[in-house]
Amino acid sequence: MKRRDALAAGAGLAMLALVRPASATPAEMTAAINTFSGGAKPQAGKVNFDIAQLIDNGNAVPVTVSVQGPAENVRAIAIFTERNPQTEVAVFTLSPHSAKAEVSTRIRLATSQRLMAVARMADGSYWSHQVEVIVALAACVEGEAP
Repeated sequence: MKRRDALAAGAGLAMLALVRPASATPAEMTAAINTFSGGAKPQAGKVNFDIAQLIDNGNAVPVTVSVQGPAENVRAIAIFTERNPQTEVAVFTLSPHSAKAEVSTRIRLATSQRLMAVARMADGSYWSHQVEVIVALAACVEGEAP
């Protein structure tokens, strides 16, 4: 092996290390939820996270989050993902004059993972619902071929 070949191989390995899919960790998701909730632990219940369990394509996944009870009691709804490049996907602020405590959007999912929706209530409590999804064709991958 010539010196030039060894340098080229080393540079190629360095590029592989730099161009890998970005992915958060479960600990980063927990930290993002703690930031949103001010350290309060969300209780399970009151929140309904409507998303398909098996997702063919992670590029535009429809989700709906609704919260039980009077809409004027809900101040914010947030969606968190465990393995996307950014764990905090969306935060919706609701006013006491909101007609209903429900939000809908489309999100990108990097891979199969756990997601959590958290609602901040007017009384300072936090409620949540988590789901596990399987993604057949991933999105949010850096360095992928066109």
